[in-house]
Amino acid sequence: MHPIRKQRLMMVLLIVIFSSIAIGLIMFALRENLNLFYPPSKIVSGEVPHNVKIRGGGCVKPGSVQRSEHNLDVNFVITDGVADVKVFYSGILPDLFAEGEAAVINGKINDKGELEASEVLAKHDENYMPPEVAEGMKQAGGEHQKTCETINYAR
Repeated sequence: MHPIRKQRLMMVLLIVIFSSIAIGLIMFALRENLNLFYPPSKIVSGEVPHNVKIRGGGCVKPGSVQRSEHNLDVNFVITDGVADVKVFYSGILPDLFAEGEAAVINGKINDKGELEASEVLAKHDENYMPPEVAEGMKQAGGEHQKTCETINYAR
């Protein structure tokens, strides 16, 4: 083999090896920071891994918000019209958080199937629903509701 051809081959092999290593490291870093969205119906059905950081969301069920008198603990239920998930959160809720409104929760599913929230996000105006919540409700209940007010909470 000609020395120049051999040198080019080595250069191509080095580029391929270093590119593979870089892609592998990037994929490993992304795997650690991946945060998937799940609607309540998937959480209840058991499709969600336990004790792994996830994002869940739906509408806050009216009458379900319970605040502790002694600390910042709050319990409430989110629903997509098909299933309900109990949420536990310790902290200050956003100003726009309310019963019957859309919310997105970052946290982990415990062994009881309840969502232990580390962060609660609320919608920002009366016409907005987070895209993840809208898509999850569309998949779970067939027709997409424009607001949480149209969900049948009688369960």
